[in-house]
Amino acid sequence: MAITNKNRVPALAYYRTSSAANVGADKDSEKRQRAAVEGFAKRAGYSVVDEFRDEAVSGKDPIEGRRGFKALLERIVGNHVRVVIVEDASRFARHLMTQEAGIALLVGFGVRVLTANGDDLTDSDDEFRVAMRQIMGVFSQLERTRLVKKLKVARDRKRAKGHKVEGRKSHAEARPDVVAEAKRLRRINPRTGEQLSFQRISKHLAAMGYLNENGRPFNPKSIMMMVEQRLEKGAVPTSDFSK
Repeated sequence: MAITNKNRVPALAYYRTSSAANVGADKDSEKRQRAAVEGFAKRAGYSVVDEFRDEAVSGKDPIEGRRGFKALLERIVGNHVRVVIVEDASRFARHLMTQEAGIALLVGFGVRVLTANGDDLTDSDDEFRVAMRQIMGVFSQLERTRLVKKLKVARDRKRAKGHKVEGRKSHAEARPDVVAEAKRLRRINPRTGEQLSFQRISKHLAAMGYLNENGRPFNPKSIMMMVEQRLEKGAVPTSDFSK
């Protein structure tokens, strides 16, 4: 049975480039990693809803000190996605101890770590790795507690300044690019006088790769809310009917 967008499992991607020469989405290393991860996700029934990267970071560098990896942990704590996909184990580190530290930390967060060839890095019968992950479980709990407190402090600070912090972010706040595209599609075509329905806009967005956080097409009601929202500063339509 074919896998549809409706039953895809949300996942996060993690990339690491070890040299500044490989930094940037158009460079070979990251392009290769992304192609491998997205190819596996498509075949295996996952939808990559967000990606994180550490650029020009040596495989020997402690994983807990990496900016991209820290952001990945915050995303996990804040949004509860429980699958991380990497090209292979070396994206965490080439040194076994550093590699296991990263995997063990994610295991402690209740995350399953998969590679682009289908290996489950969180599933191991190796006694050494099991013991190390048990030890790292203590640090995982400490890190999770620290992140929860950090996010709470950030919310309290925004609340004190009068900003919205309760509930889910609006689409304009979280996905300004999607909102901009939805608004563009909703415009009346000057040549035909037609206007797309919210259902058709949802289908167009899905065909363009714009899906909700569960990897599914946006509900027509969500599309309606998008086009009625004010665009965030800097969000611009990607194209126009005149093109």
